[in-house]
Amino acid sequence: MSEPRRLALLPRLGITPSVRDVVRTALDEAFERAEVDRPRGPDGAPRVTVLDAGCGRSSAMTPYRARIGRFMGVDIHPPVSGAPPQLDAFVTADLCSQPGAFPPATFDIVLSKFTVEHFADPEAAFASIRGWLRPGGTLVLVTVNRRHPFVAAYLDLPAGPRARLQRLVKATAADAHPLVGACNEPQALRRALHEAGFETVRLTAVGHLARAWGRRLPSYLLGLTGDLLAQRFPSRRSTIVVSARAPEA
Repeated sequence: MSEPRRLALLPRLGITPSVRDVVRTALDEAFERAEVDRPRGPDGAPRVTVLDAGCGRSSAMTPYRARIGRFMGVDIHPPVSGAPPQLDAFVTADLCSQPGAFPPATFDIVLSKFTVEHFADPEAAFASIRGWLRPGGTLVLVTVNRRHPFVAAYLDLPAGPRARLQRLVKATAADAHPLVGACNEPQALRRALHEAGFETVRLTAVGHLARAWGRRLPSYLLGLTGDLLAQRFPSRRSTIVVSARAPEA
C-alpha cells in the first residue's frame, strides 16, 4: 500500500481530525482577527506580520501568503539549504534565551510547530513569543503529547536509540533534533502559557502518529496502532494543537 493510500485510510478508521485541519482552523481565525485590526493599506497590500518559530522547509502559513505583509522565520539553527522561499527574512536565535531577537509587539501571528518538545526552557520561550506579539495577537502551537504512551516512551529513550529511531521516522537526518519534552502535557502547556501572559488558551489533542510516520509501512502500522489505542481518550492522543492570544491593549 502506497503512502497516499495509507493516509487516505485514516479518516475511514475514525482518526480525525488531522493536525492540518485543526491548525488551518486556528490560523483562519487568527488571520480574520488580525485583518480587522490591520486592514490592507490604500494600495491593497496586506499588513499582517507573521513569524514561523522553528520553521522548516515548509510552513503551514504558506497558503496564507497573499494575506501576509511580512513573513519572518526563526530557528536555533540556520536552514540546511538556505532560507525557505516563502519567507521574507530569517533570523537564527534561541527562543529560550534570546528574547531580544525581535522588537516587542512585532507580530500579529506566531506559529510554532513541533518545536516545544525541543525547548530547554519552554516557559522562557513562551515569554519571548508573548513579548513579540502585538496586543490581541495569536500563537498557534503544535507539539507532541507525553500522555500518549508511545510519545512518552519516545521522549524517554536514551539519546543513542532515540537518534536511530528518529532516522526511521523523520524525512531526513536534518529533521532529527535533540528532544527535551519538559512541557509536553496538556496541563503543563496550559499552565506555562498562562504564566507567560497568554489568554484564551484552547487545546485540542489529535491522533497524528500514523500520518507522521507514514512514509514506511512498519512505522505507519506502529503509528496506526498508537492512534487507534488513544482515539477514544482525547487527552491521550499523540499531538496537541494550541491557540492562545496575547492580552488586548
